[in-house]
Amino acid sequence: MSSRRTYYPLVSIITVNYNQSEVTCALLTSLNKISYPNFEVIVVDNNSTEDDPTIIKERFPNIIFIQNPINYGFAAGNNFGLMRAKGDYVMLLNNDIEVPVDFMEPLIEKLENDHSIGAVSPKIKFYYQPDTIQYAGFTPINNITMRNASIGYWQKDKGQYNEDRETAYAHGAAMVVPIRVVKEVGLMSYIFFLYYEEADWCARITNAGYSIHYVHNSFVLHKESVSTGKLSTLKIYYLNRNRIVFMRRNIHGREFYLSLGYQLFVAIPKNAFKYLLKGKVKPFLAYYRAIGWHLKNIVSSEIHENPRL
Repeated sequence: MSSRRTYYPLVSIITVNYNQSEVTCALLTSLNKISYPNFEVIVVDNNSTEDDPTIIKERFPNIIFIQNPINYGFAAGNNFGLMRAKGDYVMLLNNDIEVPVDFMEPLIEKLENDHSIGAVSPKIKFYYQPDTIQYAGFTPINNITMRNASIGYWQKDKGQYNEDRETAYAHGAAMVVPIRVVKEVGLMSYIFFLYYEEADWCARITNAGYSIHYVHNSFVLHKESVSTGKLSTLKIYYLNRNRIVFMRRNIHGREFYLSLGYQLFVAIPKNAFKYLLKGKVKPFLAYYRAIGWHLKNIVSSEIHENPRL
């Protein structure tokens, strides 16, 4: 950000903690060192039971600390933070991220300079392999397969993504949204609980006429998947359940039926039976619980709700 700037808009940084108080404290330690002078930090604890989350507030008394009585999930946890945010901009930041000193300025500069942008994300690199990229933008989700790719994923960072670009989605691990855009499009949908909530939110931001950008000269370091394990049954269940939730909310007409058929008769059976052939019954059942949830909620109005700020 230019040295001439005298006005630094308030940024509300929101992070959700669940049984990872020390990990969250590491994030807060890194935030305490940043050069951006005007921000507040909101930590939402989703009823941690395996450690004592009150140490976060004890060590960092200046944060806003929200303790939820139950685990509401990632989307709702962030929504609680959004409801408390006072900033002109809100930043969703995974608790398993650590940030360099000057990461915030380029993100806010980008949004301040172009009010048609609805969300930005920095470059995300792996914490344990900081020369390796996790995210430099996303490709669009294919309307039939419901798959997309993270640009630059597992590539060595040799400067090949050192220019800003418009992208299909921001990354939920680190994204900044102007609060006026949140007021316009609403909060994240509670239906997701975990996974796909930020892709859905980005789709709504795009549908409202805004663009989404990857900002090359800001980066964060991500300890990836600390909270759910590499491929736990929880992750399998919510990824597959919510892929179809995303589809039900965002794909329409003939493509919806093609996509639904592909998920029910190709993708899910193929992946589920791979586990069964390996004798892994629990992951197999997680796939079919994901389908069962949709059968039970086939006419649920909650699927299409967009809560307002």
